[in-house]
Amino acid sequence: MERKHMSAFALYQTLSPDLPPSAKKSSLKVQEVECVNGDGKDLSALLADLAKVNNSRERASKLFQWLINPIPAKSFFRETWEKKPVLVQRKNPNYYKGLFSTAEFDRILREEDVQYGVNLDVTSYTNGTRETHNPPGRALPFTVWNFYKSGCSLRMLNPQAFSSTVWNVLSILQEQFGSMAGANIYLTPPGTQGFAPHYDDIEAFVVQLEGKKHWRVYNPRTEDEVLPMLSSSNFDQAEIGKPILEVVLEAGDLLYFPRGFIHQGDCLPEVHSLHITISSYQKNSWGDLLQRVVPAALEIAMEEDVEFRQGLPLDYLTYMGVQNSDKDDPRRTKFFIQIETLMKKLTNYAPVDAAVDQKARDFLHDCLPPMLTTEELASSVKGAWRRWERGQVMDDGARISTKTRVRVLRAGCARLCSDGDVVHLYYTTDNSRVYHKEEPKSFEIDAEHTDAMEFLIHSYPKFVTVGSLPCDSAEDKVALAELLFEKGIIHTEEPL
Repeated sequence: MERKHMSAFALYQTLSPDLPPSAKKSSLKVQEVECVNGDGKDLSALLADLAKVNNSRERASKLFQWLINPIPAKSFFRETWEKKPVLVQRKNPNYYKGLFSTAEFDRILREEDVQYGVNLDVTSYTNGTRETHNPPGRALPFTVWNFYKSGCSLRMLNPQAFSSTVWNVLSILQEQFGSMAGANIYLTPPGTQGFAPHYDDIEAFVVQLEGKKHWRVYNPRTEDEVLPMLSSSNFDQAEIGKPILEVVLEAGDLLYFPRGFIHQGDCLPEVHSLHITISSYQKNSWGDLLQRVVPAALEIAMEEDVEFRQGLPLDYLTYMGVQNSDKDDPRRTKFFIQIETLMKKLTNYAPVDAAVDQKARDFLHDCLPPMLTTEELASSVKGAWRRWERGQVMDDGARISTKTRVRVLRAGCARLCSDGDVVHLYYTTDNSRVYHKEEPKSFEIDAEHTDAMEFLIHSYPKFVTVGSLPCDSAEDKVALAELLFEKGIIHTEEPL
């Protein structure tokens, strides 16, 4: 294909789903597609444009599409997500420019309280041995760069706590995944490797920011390691076989692989590597949900259904259990039939919505707080009207009234959850950028206000008047709106 601007195009490669496993190791499906952001639009400009998008879910969708361009997001989730690796090669080193840099890494070391083992790991992988070299205390630049010069890799564990750009990107993407979006930064010296082959329990998007890195990706070794619940220990090279994908990532490239795919990356002799791994979907499986559903369903079933309370057979220990598993005994068949009957019946008592709310509470606790745009800052409690001037608190008289138009700050920033007889509103707007630094944020909602909260949540992204809230009185409507405003959960259409 003849083209003048290479940066406007990208190659993406994925394992062909139509090939047998033995053939997939050497065969890749390669496609060339024009990039929507092929010229590497400055990330700050892209985020500024996204801030003008009225709906935070749409904003998240657009940012994710930018992340994986030129792969259409719909086909990615249909054909690739949780199934197989995919590689995007852009020939455009500026595509992800502005997300993070080695200079930003150095600034953080100089200006922030970076602690070894908490915020930074110093690692090496030499002659098949993986080591961590963390001293105690604060990671000061002089010592950290000495480690780097001696061939150690540097891993920053929570860059969103120090970088406002990474915070912004992750806080937007978490609405795309409906699950916590996290990140690690990896800085690797030329000619070295920092980590042993292993697999993770997250979906990984490796974003190459600077330099180059040689990557090898391997299939899960067994069915038991497909979409694992936990990350693996370190593997020896002899344990993992041959890679299904081997590539050198250059700045602007992207590599995605699902949890369970073994991987390792090493630097070429002539150049360093800086990449960020964006991750999500840790402990977000059907099994994780059922771990909450089944115990609760059993508790309800035993309270409401006498069949679950009937006693086991007097002699069941004589024919059930491992020591009796090889017996050809009709009583065993009858026992299993009864277990199957009760298991099927258990679904009638499954509190699925309550279990989903439990998962949602955990997600809201995991979430980063939203990074406010200039307009949101001016129209929320963060930029509210009360201020200190001339030795006293000044008040210009602005107030929320029934005519004030409001909406929740983000589509997923607040959620009603029932805790027995009490309804609580859980929210993310007071969360910390440091994972779980704060306790979950919630407060009790009066029963007469639950309909109003549902109305507000479901009205998003539209602004609605406070007077339209389904409360008993105008005073209740204003009081609820003032409470939500003070918690940072809602903002007004126009600054007060």
